[in-house]
Amino acid sequence: MQDIEVIESVDAAAAALDPVRARLLGELTVPASAAGLAARVGITRQKVNYHLKALEAHGLVELSEERRHGGITERVLQASAARYVVSPAAVTASAADPDATADRRSAGYLVALAGRVVREVGTLARRAGTSGKRLPTLTIDTRIGFRSAADRAAFADDLTAAVLDLAARYHHDDGEPYRLVVAAHPVPEEESS
Repeated sequence: MQDIEVIESVDAAAAALDPVRARLLGELTVPASAAGLAARVGITRQKVNYHLKALEAHGLVELSEERRHGGITERVLQASAARYVVSPAAVTASAADPDATADRRSAGYLVALAGRVVREVGTLARRAGTSGKRLPTLTIDTRIGFRSAADRAAFADDLTAAVLDLAARYHHDDGEPYRLVVAAHPVPEEESS
């Protein structure tokens, strides 16, 4: 089971976002049979089987084991990932294309940029998982309180200068290319306490 899977396909996203199927995916972080799931979620085994087949067709669940009981084979399934994220590109390709937005200071640009990060890192994580390698990433996430717009602007200037200096110092034309994204946005009111 992967830690996280980025869903790129419209059909897979629709399957995962169906309320019953989303609940089954949540339950399948622990392998279970259709009969076991039916008992846990209060839905008939036949309906659970129907939904599991749809999830399996999109690679969102996978066979964990088969158990034989007399002449009957019970399939035990598990979610293919502990967590799922739907890539904005599953809705429309331009959702993950920051170049489609001219205003680089707009919320639309930031969201498209974040969509591209989700799409690219999802693809790289899938490849790394297939090859058994760890994907090298770097993430910095912090909060900062600005007293004024002038402080925010000065911080942006200092940060830009520092990043440009570091990039110039460590960049090599023949090196493995990495994408560096620095973003800032106000913390939503419900999370700011």
